[in-house]
Amino acid sequence: MKKFTPYTWFLFIFLSIVGVFLFITPMNTEDGLKVPIALLANAVSDLTASFIHWFAFIIFIIAATGSVIIKFVPQNREHTIWDSLFRVNWFWTIMRILAVIFAAMYLFQVGPESFISDYTAGLLITPDGGLVTMMFSLFLFAGLLLPLLTDFGLLEFFGSMMVKIMRPLFKIPGRSAIDCLASWVGDGTIGVLLTARQYEDGNYTAREAATIATTFSVVSITFCFVVLETVNLNNYFLQFYGTVIVVGLILAFIMPRIYPLRQKPDTNFDGSVANEKREDIPEGYNAISFGLHNALTKAESNQNLGKVIASGFKNVLEMWFAITPVIMAFGTIALVLAEYTSVFKILGMPFEPILAVLQIPFADEAAQTMIVGFADMLLPSILGAGIESDLTRFFIATVSVTQLIYMSEVGGLILGTKLPIKIWDLFIIFLIRTLISIPIIALVAHIIF
Repeated sequence: MKKFTPYTWFLFIFLSIVGVFLFITPMNTEDGLKVPIALLANAVSDLTASFIHWFAFIIFIIAATGSVIIKFVPQNREHTIWDSLFRVNWFWTIMRILAVIFAAMYLFQVGPESFISDYTAGLLITPDGGLVTMMFSLFLFAGLLLPLLTDFGLLEFFGSMMVKIMRPLFKIPGRSAIDCLASWVGDGTIGVLLTARQYEDGNYTAREAATIATTFSVVSITFCFVVLETVNLNNYFLQFYGTVIVVGLILAFIMPRIYPLRQKPDTNFDGSVANEKREDIPEGYNAISFGLHNALTKAESNQNLGKVIASGFKNVLEMWFAITPVIMAFGTIALVLAEYTSVFKILGMPFEPILAVLQIPFADEAAQTMIVGFADMLLPSILGAGIESDLTRFFIATVSVTQLIYMSEVGGLILGTKLPIKIWDLFIIFLIRTLISIPIIALVAHIIF
């Protein structure tokens, strides 16, 4: 194996350890288990609570205005940071404009009640725990600190060892194991950001990136406690989370093998065809030595820490300008439909006979919660909290977590990135995950209760 300098070894070992600590190591807090990156984001959110919603509003205005202005500016051959931040197609420009409108309606309390309610736009941009305002703090640290996971060899080191598990079972690269772990222990949004970064860097194909983002961006353990508390089933956490893991693994095995993920092309972000043998271990290496060689090679290529930090700040700006307006726009629309229309109730009606056949008590009430989770993952548990059946409340809570895709956060986040996933892909994936989850979770619920 090639000899590497002590400095390269230091970059790989020390910075990777710091990355694992920040993104993957759970810490016990008063609010439950949280990773340090989430604690940092929460601390900044608390410090900026008095003005973060106005800061978000200003960012939305700049993003929308910049996107409209740059439409009239010819694009040069050299791709500038202004192109990265503002040069989007008209659809995404309209989404940015809608983000400004929805935020203004809530902040100035002007417009229909459905758009200025604390349960729609307010759930996203309120300074006290709003999803979008929280994203600004999370993106600040994720943008600056994600390179600790991605740029100094950690993914390369584990990739060669995990490929024999991840590739045959889930049809994704070995390095994706770190994405999955970051989502599971930390937060699904961290997993999506990590996946998007790896896709843009050419480490995942379109199919692999789409699979990882929609299959492994799982709900954090902390949020699972919130779901159980909402349905008043705190004493069933082990049964609940065990069911979530089992169903999640079954879905992770099935989803990459069927539409729409199976139809995604195995091409890189730049359109090139992926090298099928890129994870093969060459002669003279084993899984560990090859992983170590790749890791040190990666660390060696990123010895200019100033350049890495500058790239991190660019990532932060791209997340703020590109992703947060999309979450605001799509999230508000989805929550308005869920709270003030019968759209999701009507869509849930076909599930009533299915739940009745599976002998789920109060099947008519439970059916109404089956689709509403597409708007926000906590809505099914809120709507089902009053049902007088522990079995049904357990069933609703577990299904809502295994559905995985919800527009107020993970879904909106995916659409805001450059991941090759459209909104109809997300709804189809959500629907398929729901249909597969229902009979398995119903069986488990009957065994437990």
